[in-house]
Amino acid sequence: MGEVGMADRGLAAAGKEEEGIAAGADSDEESSPIEEVRLTVPSTDDPSQPVWTFRMWSIGLLSCALMSFLNQFFIYRTEPLIVTQITVQVASLPLGHFMARVLPRTRRRAPAMLGGGEWSLNPGPFNMKEHVLISIFANAGFAFGGGNAYAVGIIDIIRAFYHRHISFFTAWLLVITTQVLGYGWAGLMRKYVVEPAHMWWPSTLVQVSLFRALHEKDEAGQGSRQISRSKFFVVALACSFAWYAVPGYLFPALTSISWVCWVFSKSVTAQQLGSGMKGLGLGAFTLDWSTVSSFLFSPLISPFFATVNIFFGYVFFVYLIMPVAYWGFNLYNAKTFPIFSSHLFMSNGTKYDIPSIVNSQFELDKDAYNQHGKVNLSIFFALTYGFSFATIAATITHVGLFYGKEIYRRFKASQKEKPDIHTRLMEKYDDIPAWWFYSLMALSVTVSLLLCTVLKREVQLPWWGLIFACGMAFIFTLPISIITATTNQTPGLNVITEYAMGLIMPGYPIANVCFKVYGYMSMSQAVAFLSDFKLGHYMKIPPKSMFLVQFIGTIVAGTVNLGTAWWLLGSIKDICSDSLPPDSPWTCPGDRVFFDASVIWGLVGPRRIFGSDGNYGALNWFFLIGAAGPVIVYALHRMFPNQRWIPLINLPVLLGATASMPPATAVNYNSWLLIGTIFNFFVFRYRKKWWTRYNYILSAALDAGVAFMGVVLYFSLTMENKSIDWWGTAGEHCPLASCPTAKGVDLGSDSICPVF
Repeated sequence: MGEVGMADRGLAAAGKEEEGIAAGADSDEESSPIEEVRLTVPSTDDPSQPVWTFRMWSIGLLSCALMSFLNQFFIYRTEPLIVTQITVQVASLPLGHFMARVLPRTRRRAPAMLGGGEWSLNPGPFNMKEHVLISIFANAGFAFGGGNAYAVGIIDIIRAFYHRHISFFTAWLLVITTQVLGYGWAGLMRKYVVEPAHMWWPSTLVQVSLFRALHEKDEAGQGSRQISRSKFFVVALACSFAWYAVPGYLFPALTSISWVCWVFSKSVTAQQLGSGMKGLGLGAFTLDWSTVSSFLFSPLISPFFATVNIFFGYVFFVYLIMPVAYWGFNLYNAKTFPIFSSHLFMSNGTKYDIPSIVNSQFELDKDAYNQHGKVNLSIFFALTYGFSFATIAATITHVGLFYGKEIYRRFKASQKEKPDIHTRLMEKYDDIPAWWFYSLMALSVTVSLLLCTVLKREVQLPWWGLIFACGMAFIFTLPISIITATTNQTPGLNVITEYAMGLIMPGYPIANVCFKVYGYMSMSQAVAFLSDFKLGHYMKIPPKSMFLVQFIGTIVAGTVNLGTAWWLLGSIKDICSDSLPPDSPWTCPGDRVFFDASVIWGLVGPRRIFGSDGNYGALNWFFLIGAAGPVIVYALHRMFPNQRWIPLINLPVLLGATASMPPATAVNYNSWLLIGTIFNFFVFRYRKKWWTRYNYILSAALDAGVAFMGVVLYFSLTMENKSIDWWGTAGEHCPLASCPTAKGVDLGSDSICPVF
């Protein structure tokens, strides 16, 4: 599911470094002990290149604010588009070159208090270092694995799902402190995982490769039919912008073309199989790019290795495990509930009335809960939790067995090695004073403690819970960073934080999600910051510039995220509600799962669901199954070392393939896998020159076109309540896909579901 799987997306990036190796670089064997780095990262630097330019600040601030607004705006939609860093990389390049041509080059003397040196709005050609800082500026608001500040989800569920109050000031402090706290952990760990050459962060090589490709001389030879990258970007963006008006407004049914439902309009089973949004998606596909790239990001930037692993994991879970569990064994009374849903249910198949079991103190009303009975999950939701348990355990044992010695060797070598060429080149720049990190960490912890004491009524988290969360983040940041820096795999530990706090302090939903955000997400933010620091290290960006751009970008992005959320929550009637019309795009799929997680782990508590007092205690065995799986694979690898296919079995990726479901649906996966295979297998193999030149550009243009048209449609039509009503705007036409099939289940006279 989405809130479980966000941190595991690093697993899906395994193998990404293979794409970055293609960009040739300095062949000096002493430039770096890591071959991939030698082949990708230039071992030269030009310290005279300006970085603190008007162009960098203006484009960076604009990109940061716009990217934060768009990602927050789209997060509430049924198919949430996530604008990624690559989009900013591509889109900001022509803007930087344009400003370099039109801005005046007059040089002026700065005031004495600012150093008294000369400065200019246009110090020369737009350079790569400016471009890197702009990208990092925008990416500061791109929360680890998601497109917005994770803590905004807390505000969403308080206002839209629990219908309770939280002040804007409290919400802002919560968002900013959870985003900034990671800087403290990053500052403490930087010398261990950024400066050493053996800590090489494979995913950053893709960024380095793309920056170099974008800044190479881009002129088609005489007689060549190729157009420049910038022209291709503009054309593709225009096409994407124009086309999205069709699925985004005129013909929304193209979002999920579930033709099986159309053929079998009166069959519950057929619609359960064929619905792309509420079923198993057999044959479902889309003509909407936002559906393709929702939840899993753009398939054009995912390596084919990851696509294949996700394909096998998806097919195994959705088309083998699910039919057997639902129709074969009726596991956990599966037929009493929809086959695919992220809602919570009562034992008779009706939706659980969550507000009725919350008392006036925003805590669990135990008497009301006992009266309503145990919480039930759809079989898909329940097994997704089980597979997420297995993924967590499998990640730890897989990394330990297959990479443990390498991680230890590289970390040990990093403490004894001489500085490589990149570290020596960075010595020319003033380092970040340690007290910057310590002061920021102390300030963020202090403000967080005030939030958990003075404003505890709104956030529920006690002061000791915050200290526990910070301690957990501190303990895990270094090992998780080392694993990510050496293997490109990031263990997902958010379920552990939810589980732990749910056992310690059940009955308090907001306390649980606040603990998760402070404990797990601050650590994840630290890993993301460290990754950016390594990118700056490779690109020879002055460290102080890196720090300030990241910090300012984080504050701006968090504020824009919250402001956008506050505006939408107050202006769109019934946003995130089940009472929305079928053609409404404001269904908040990610927040729905986040809300259900707050109920499962916080309000009700894991003991009443996954313990002896619940229905799903057997799912805890998935922890053991996940831990044992890589041991078996590793044993087979040692027994048959000549079988090269055995170590390619990546159980964390296979088990976590459907980690984004729900809120992701079958049509998202079907289209993502199809497009990813077309571009990263067939086009990459048979049209490699085209792929090298245009693949990332096309991905960025498609994202940008959909994002801009989506905003235009909202402001010009949705806000004015202008809509059209015909067959193509009435959803995917699979109304029976959400029906139960158990005998005697009657959902009432208002339901269209038949009683079997």
